Amino acid sequence: MSATPTSAPLGEERERIEPYVWKIAGVVILGMVMSILDTTIVNVALATLGRELHSSITEVQWVITGYLLSLAAVIPVTGWAARRFGAKQVYLSSLVLFTAGSALCATATSTPELVAFRVLQGAGGGMIMPLAMLIMAQVAGPQRIGRVMPIVSMPAMLAPILGPVVGGLILENLHWSWIFLVNVPIGVVAFIAGWRIIPHTHSGPAGKLDVLGLMLLPAGSAATVYGLSELGSGAGLGSPEVLIPIVVGVVLSLVFVFHALRIERPLLDVRLYFNRVFAAASSTTFWLGAALFGAMILVPLYYQEVRHESVLVTGLLVGPQGLGMLLVMPVTGRLTERLGGGRLALAGVTVLCLSTIPLCFIGTTTSILGISVVLLVRGIGIGLAFVPAMSVAFASMRPEQLSDASPQLNVVQRLGGAIGTTVLAVVLQRSTGTLHTPAKLASAFGTAYVWSLALSMLALIPCVMLMRAERPGMRTEEGAADRATTAGETGVEPLGA
Repeated sequence: MSATPTSAPLGEERERIEPYVWKIAGVVILGMVMSILDTTIVNVALATLGRELHSSITEVQWVITGYLLSLAAVIPVTGWAARRFGAKQVYLSSLVLFTAGSALCATATSTPELVAFRVLQGAGGGMIMPLAMLIMAQVAGPQRIGRVMPIVSMPAMLAPILGPVVGGLILENLHWSWIFLVNVPIGVVAFIAGWRIIPHTHSGPAGKLDVLGLMLLPAGSAATVYGLSELGSGAGLGSPEVLIPIVVGVVLSLVFVFHALRIERPLLDVRLYFNRVFAAASSTTFWLGAALFGAMILVPLYYQEVRHESVLVTGLLVGPQGLGMLLVMPVTGRLTERLGGGRLALAGVTVLCLSTIPLCFIGTTTSILGISVVLLVRGIGIGLAFVPAMSVAFASMRPEQLSDASPQLNVVQRLGGAIGTTVLAVVLQRSTGTLHTPAKLASAFGTAYVWSLALSMLALIPCVMLMRAERPGMRTEEGAADRATTAGETGVEPLGA
């Protein structure tokens, strides 16, 4: 099927989004709110969980890291499961598993027990986001996904605002178990709405499940992150406790890549990375995930451990970053179409890096208003970078590739988040040492933000690559139409791109 290479029809099609598309978007957003909101609620509860469960920062951070790794482990199965059983059926099943896992988390009595239940919860939550994106990509189509994606991504923008506040309210007035129990009624409503409204869609033939890949990739990721986390226990970088898990994790990951290139239907289709737009967008998403999720544990811990603010006040003070992300969401779709995802992502990452610099010098008396302004600007940078990169990645895929592209983008984001969270938790723990004076703690947070800045700067390189890959197709509007047609028919960029 070919598209007419003229600007008018394409422009009209981009403008014409039927009401049923927005209705379906509202339903999947409800399910996405659960999994994303749960992460940000737990961030503000880390200090409370550490005290209640008698755990250190590097131990209790596994409540987040274990969840993110579980997400990354099951996300690759999403594409196959959607093709085998249907996106709607798998989406509804994931809602049930996530809701049940949330209820079990509320019953935990120790950190290992809570981490185990969080892994189960993540097994359900891991499929919610990619399935929601897959359903919307199928319903909206490649020409309209750039306008629909900012709305579908709204939970990710609202969660940093609402999550900490909701978490603060819960922890101020109720037992910490309610940060998980709050998901139960939302899960029930999301399931009923999804059952009634989400349409059945076809995602292509399922093929055989890549069982070997399913064992290799999660094991490699978990081993790598575990090795990094051992640094927080006082082990040296060259010690066996650190080196062996990291080497094993890297080797297993490489074996997975070679395995995926040899079989027809791998767990994750690494051949998609031959598309330079998709490869650059995925790399951008990985480093943004590391910078975003990693830094999200720092702000609430700083306010509670250094400034001794209540969890409710902390939740309110964390909000500006999410507000900044929310402010730019309404315009990212149009800006992506006008400027290109690479240019917009590069601008966003640049803003993110510049706004992180002041946090590297944070102290015990740093102006709270100043910190809030910096967080607001950081949120603007994140909002300008995340969604354009993902939208361009989706637009470069053929329709039958969407069931592979959606989980892969989510995998790299979650893996980046798990690694970023672990690295910054380790840096914070080692920088603090045995002294816990306010000045020593503040200095440790400044050091952690230096590492956060480094993670953010690493995202600049793939942004430049993404911008260069897009450039030939953006010279004229007709060129953009031809490029969209080529991507829609072949799924790869022209060699001159």
